[in-house]
Amino acid sequence: MSNEHKNLPDIVQTIAINAPIQKVWEYVSTAQGIAEWFMPSDFKLEVGHEFTVQSPFGPSPCKVIEVEEPNKISIQWDTDGWELSFLLKDLGSETEFTVIHGGWKEGDAIVPKAQRPQSAIRETMNLGWAGIVQKLKQVAEA
Repeated sequence: MSNEHKNLPDIVQTIAINAPIQKVWEYVSTAQGIAEWFMPSDFKLEVGHEFTVQSPFGPSPCKVIEVEEPNKISIQWDTDGWELSFLLKDLGSETEFTVIHGGWKEGDAIVPKAQRPQSAIRETMNLGWAGIVQKLKQVAEA
């Protein structure tokens, strides 16, 4: 009998933004842009760049692991194995934006910083991301 742990699925949130891809890219690829819809950080668009996001749980160490301008940015987020990807798809006058928050462990594993189980944090973050992508839509369409 295998007693395999089931990791929680990635959070995936997709939204259509009524703005050209280059404008949306500016908001997801610069520290100034990211601060307007996500959180303050010293992000730089450079693979290997280590930076800090000022999150509600305190500073989160992050690292840029992939850049495909203007379609994709992936970062390691915090110290617990999370990976964030921002994906942009050019739809002409609109841009489809997707955030993928992966690297979840099994539901009852504790997230060290929050001292709460992964399942509870994932649920909170799923709702959080839903709001965050709406905020990106607002700032990019303004």
